[in-house]
Amino acid sequence: MTAELLDIDGERPRLLGLAYQMLGTVADAEDAVQEAVSRFYALPDQERAAVQRPGAWLMRTTGRVALDVLKSARHQRELYVGEWLPEPIPGHGGELKGSSPESYAVLQTEVSYGLMVVLERLSPAQRAVFVLRESFGLGFPEISEVVLRSPGACRQLASEARKKIQAGESTRDSEETGHGQLVRAFAHACSTGDIAELTRLLDPSVELRSDGGGVASAARRPVITAVNVAKMLVGLRQKYPEAEVERVTLAGGEQGALLRLGEEVGGLIACGTSSGVIAQVWIMRNPEKLQLWQ
Repeated sequence: MTAELLDIDGERPRLLGLAYQMLGTVADAEDAVQEAVSRFYALPDQERAAVQRPGAWLMRTTGRVALDVLKSARHQRELYVGEWLPEPIPGHGGELKGSSPESYAVLQTEVSYGLMVVLERLSPAQRAVFVLRESFGLGFPEISEVVLRSPGACRQLASEARKKIQAGESTRDSEETGHGQLVRAFAHACSTGDIAELTRLLDPSVELRSDGGGVASAARRPVITAVNVAKMLVGLRQKYPEAEVERVTLAGGEQGALLRLGEEVGGLIACGTSSGVIAQVWIMRNPEKLQLWQ
């Protein structure tokens, strides 16, 4: 194995993390990284040998590939059945059955699931600039080579992205201030079907979004208000009385609840909490986005 190849293998986890944060699914991220690596090896020998920092070259190319995919994905997601949510990733220590070894790299990200959801509200260019700047620390001159805009324009995109993030992201309470305890109480209320307790734990204007991908049953539009969300969660419990509710940790440290139907995973619930209540509820039911939890 050449030193060149070793350098690329060493960069693969970082590249996968970038692509996942930009695209929202592990499969798309792995495809983007593979495309970037293929482009590297497709370079003429002399040109490839002249690349002094293969990792930096691959980072820029992965960013470009992911940006192109993200632009085309906008149209595809308009045709998606119901709500589209990012793929939830197991936290540190989670078992990744049936996944490639590179998928473990995604676990290193500190990006919360709530932030991944908010990133969907950004334009492709804003998302690329935000991820490259905030998660990977690239300078605006380097970022400009990915999005093909001037450093000044990239700086403006970063500012616009931060404003959208601040406006859309729930404040995730820390474990010390009760996030873990709140989610545990929420999971218990879901498992017992306690509608009164669920209503108490939810913000009055809570929003629930669920992703079934047209394969599994899910609400096709957001469900709003504590009463309506509590009723839906209790209804879900009544529909699957045999389901076991297991508390799990997602990448970024967030707590969630996994719904197991025998040996199969029927869904995963993640929450965004703020000021001692649950402000956002996300339910993943699309089996393609639950493969890492099987």
